[in-house]
Amino acid sequence: MARVRLSRRMAAMEQNLTSRQNADLVDVLQIPEPFVSPARRIARRVIYALVVLGAAVLVVYIDRDGYRDVQDNEMSLLDCIYYATVSLSTTGYGDITPFTPSARLVNVLVITPMRIAFLIVLIGTTVETLTTQSRQALKIQRWRSSVRNHTIVVGYGTKGRTAVQAMVGDEVAPGDIVVVDENPAALDRARAAGLVTVVGDATKSEVLRLAGAQHAKSIVVATDKDATAVLVTLTAREVAPKAKIIASAREAENQHLLRQSGADSTVVSSETAGRLLGIATQTPSVVEMVEDLLTPDAGFAISEREVEAKELGGSPRHLSDIVLGVVRGGKLLRVDAPEVDALAAGDRLLYIRNAEGER
Repeated sequence: MARVRLSRRMAAMEQNLTSRQNADLVDVLQIPEPFVSPARRIARRVIYALVVLGAAVLVVYIDRDGYRDVQDNEMSLLDCIYYATVSLSTTGYGDITPFTPSARLVNVLVITPMRIAFLIVLIGTTVETLTTQSRQALKIQRWRSSVRNHTIVVGYGTKGRTAVQAMVGDEVAPGDIVVVDENPAALDRARAAGLVTVVGDATKSEVLRLAGAQHAKSIVVATDKDATAVLVTLTAREVAPKAKIIASAREAENQHLLRQSGADSTVVSSETAGRLLGIATQTPSVVEMVEDLLTPDAGFAISEREVEAKELGGSPRHLSDIVLGVVRGGKLLRVDAPEVDALAAGDRLLYIRNAEGER
């Protein structure tokens, strides 16, 4: 049920890219290239422009007898440089003009294309470079100064992508999620999903600071190796002492290391998967229902809310909502625990909601 819905959603997102035109793949397919500073880009284009100018001077100088100036003097090398410069820059004072058929033909077939190339190389690409770099720098500056209460996901593999899908399905805006990873392919997938991305090693504090960890609401550690997860958790706790850190471990024996490193919650992926596999051998429908509960944007979902004023003093088992547990003082208690038989102010309820009915 939930698996079928998720498969349909993924199929809708992953359209047949190979059938699209190349122009339609600009925002989907990104070829990585090394960063080149704006100054170096402009210097490179100035060199290209000078090469084009030199070629134009050579062409004019070879056929200099086909040109004349207002004083009818013989064309010198300086005159050729002057004519090529004002011609390629489209200034065109008109004091030097081609008058022989061969010179005019050269202007039409050679000088004019050179003029177009000169403008494209020197002016067009320079303006584009400055505009693109400045716009991107301004966007980064605005984002870093305004980002607050966001969620950082370290690792965009299977666990990281699934975590992001669950958050987005639970109405978290993609722009409030920052992905940190070193894998270019993973970051491309994250950017295609509308997420902010940071390239780097999350075990380094400067990388997490660049992702705004010091202002983050929560940090999800979804790395492939437990040793890396421990180092990332240690660094994250140092940079963001108030953030909620949820870390994933592959093996149960490493769970205590994550908690000692500063994780507020831990998830053992191998044991969870193993339990589901074991349950599926006897009661596969239970696994299907669990998947449904863990899919927040369809069917039933587990949610959390504060206790309302009219519910204070009552038992969570007598509410209209199906309550699974009560969070009191940061500790999760089962709904049948004696301590929560009377709800108190500040309690939070974990209950089952109908995701489709609330949309």
